[in-house]
Amino acid sequence: MANMAQAIRMALHYCEDHYALQDVFGEDVGAPLGGVFTATQGLKTAWNSPLDERGIVGMAIGIGLAGDRCVAEIQFVDYIFNTIDLLKIAGNTHWVSNGNYSLPIVLMTPVGAGIRGSIYHSHSFDAWATRLPGWKVVMPSNPLDAYGLMLAAVKDPNPVLFLKSKALMRVRGDELIPGEPEDEKTLKKMIDAPIGDRTGWNPQWPDVEEYVVPIGKAKVTRPGRCLSIITYGRNVLMCNQAADELHHEGFNVEVIDLRSLMPYDWETIRESVHRTGRVLFVNEDTEVTNFGEHLAYRVTQELFYDLLSRPRVLAGKNLPGIGLHPNLEEATVPQVRHIKEAALEIINEVP
Repeated sequence: MANMAQAIRMALHYCEDHYALQDVFGEDVGAPLGGVFTATQGLKTAWNSPLDERGIVGMAIGIGLAGDRCVAEIQFVDYIFNTIDLLKIAGNTHWVSNGNYSLPIVLMTPVGAGIRGSIYHSHSFDAWATRLPGWKVVMPSNPLDAYGLMLAAVKDPNPVLFLKSKALMRVRGDELIPGEPEDEKTLKKMIDAPIGDRTGWNPQWPDVEEYVVPIGKAKVTRPGRCLSIITYGRNVLMCNQAADELHHEGFNVEVIDLRSLMPYDWETIRESVHRTGRVLFVNEDTEVTNFGEHLAYRVTQELFYDLLSRPRVLAGKNLPGIGLHPNLEEATVPQVRHIKEAALEIINEVP
């Protein structure tokens, strides 16, 4: 099974050959490194940009306005904040031109904690991203969805922000990407660059197939009846584990992986909350002005009479940053034990 970095790499290769993707660029995206997480290794259209996030976003906008497709990378989302005005312009372009100009660009960037990155490599961007009108925002939790969402993003005629969880880049999936070899060692030999001299290395791409995950469609990863947990990205794996442990304790908890933050799948959320009457929103972005707060607000406004307990948001602590020590990081963003505790509080709350 591919890990997420390999899945993204194979998706970009497929897009080079089938979707007229002509430029994949960013800091260290091209040879020899292929990105800090190796997600662009071996791609024929990958090239290295200067260390300039504003230049990267500006170049992507120019390529998109010229009618070509590109995928640009901000090496870590922690360095995207000086591009907010340009992101706003990119998102506005189609609307302010009365539909005369599209902007077929993808901006991908690693997000979140889990790699002991301390204050400079542990930021989330969920809330900021969903406040950028005109952008679609996706955040996969597994390699197959990463592959399918990247294809959907590159095909889209307007800007898509592809958030990839840093902590998931080396996590292998449970499902094969169509055309991927079953043996992970075979795949590694085919598409992972060797350590050391890479001047004579070329990838041997597997014959992967088209597999598109529609943007805006969530996925139920654990069915249940007594509580709905709505989450995405890295926290999906934690919520699945918490749900499995709660199942052994007699509680049937539903977990929904949003996959897309904007647009999000309100119908799946609505149906789940209508059935369970209880809901917990989990993510690792800062708890103040959190995207989960918007979802909790909408649930309260539209599903108030279905609720058996108050909606809850479990998110990262409102701190200036995340500490380097594992104890500090794990105390700052949700862990499995925190998800279980919050779930049990909601389940046991008397209507």
